[in-house]
Amino acid sequence: MSTNVLESIDVEVPVSTAYNQWTQFESFPRFMGGVERIEQLDDTRTHWVTKIAGVQREFDAEVTEQHPDERVAWKSVTGPQQAGAVTFHRIDETHTRVTLQLDFEPEGVVEKAGDALGIVGKQAKGDLSRFKEFIESRGAEEGAWRGDVNRTPQQGETPPPPA
Repeated sequence: MSTNVLESIDVEVPVSTAYNQWTQFESFPRFMGGVERIEQLDDTRTHWVTKIAGVQREFDAEVTEQHPDERVAWKSVTGPQQAGAVTFHRIDETHTRVTLQLDFEPEGVVEKAGDALGIVGKQAKGDLSRFKEFIESRGAEEGAWRGDVNRTPQQGETPPPPA
């Protein structure tokens, strides 16, 4: 059974600052609990090493959709099945709402027990809170990747018309 998590937080930085920092995947261990290392393999692929509740996992993920100042979506391509998206909503010139959605398939007894206790939701909420502290204390992003990645239609969907 798949689990879905949805969490939001308002940060006191412009939307471009929040978005730009989120594209710096290698900085995630500085505010995401359980993420030990992320290696950027190319513009859309990353290799993750995580350790949560004593369970270490390594997997590759791919950005499946990305639009500057709006959205970054991804899915795992190896390892545990998971996908997610983070969206950025301009509140005003200096405030942004960051919304994180995660979909994952818990594996094994430890992950299923943690899922039943809502551990992933609590982790996501804590990660967003630490992201808020991280970006607000800096006031600026460490870097940016502002490339566009258009979502590939899923099986059975009609592709969008050419622009």
